[in-house]
Amino acid sequence: MTAADGGRHSFGDRLAAAMGAHGQLCVGIDPHPELLERWGLGDDAAGLREFAMRCVAAFGGHVAAIKPQSAFFERHGAAGIAVLEEVLAAARAAETLTILDVKRGDIGSTMRGYAEAYLRPDAPLVTDAITLSPFLGAESLQPAIDLALEHGRGVFILALTSNAEGAGVQHARGSDSRSVAQAVVDYAARHNAGTTLGSVGLVVGATIGGAPTDLGIDLAASRAPLLAPGVGAQGAGPPELRAVFGSARSAVLASSSRGVLRAGPDVEDLRRAAQTASREATTALRAQ
Repeated sequence: MTAADGGRHSFGDRLAAAMGAHGQLCVGIDPHPELLERWGLGDDAAGLREFAMRCVAAFGGHVAAIKPQSAFFERHGAAGIAVLEEVLAAARAAETLTILDVKRGDIGSTMRGYAEAYLRPDAPLVTDAITLSPFLGAESLQPAIDLALEHGRGVFILALTSNAEGAGVQHARGSDSRSVAQAVVDYAARHNAGTTLGSVGLVVGATIGGAPTDLGIDLAASRAPLLAPGVGAQGAGPPELRAVFGSARSAVLASSSRGVLRAGPDVEDLRRAAQTASREATTALRAQ
């Protein structure tokens, strides 16, 4: 089961296989201007390409997934998008899953347009999964979810994020007394019913400062893969992970970006940092 198998296997199955083989870590490719400078590269398309392709060389085939942050490619215009296309293609060649961090959220035909840009098999920017924002209403994301499931791809929907501003929206309760976050989790759970690990994932910060159960949320029951920043040596350890994820810890894909990328620019140093981060995250998530 490879990263190119989108049409033959579900994203959830492919992700489970990748985490079983490589551990529960996703490494971000975030060509932030400060990191480009740290690596001795120019803040231009050439520097962007060198940075991103070194990351693919370091991480491809060695971690469960890589997660390019689209914003840092978009800021370079058309040349940056061309680099992003190349990065996604190189990851496919390395048989490594990609999660494109774009946080798209819109309605109707516009949402369908975003979905086709990233989830249609012949799209230049095709990826294995994308991040989505549900705050125009979770149901507004249906065109993206339909296309993802049709083609064996996935999505990760923002549910409980660790930024201070997020709680004001995500913890708010609607007329049915459910929190907004719970409504998002319930929406994912409907699509994942009958699976072991579904293809409609959730973004849940490992350092959200409370337990989802306080909001009536059962993450394990959602059968969702959980993309989780903040796991490992620089973030949440076993006690915090038990509090946040409970029995859903096996579904967590920890996300690390700058913590690993600071080890660059040498490819071998980057690979070692990613492998160390993967061991730390996987050990923390599997601790009893």
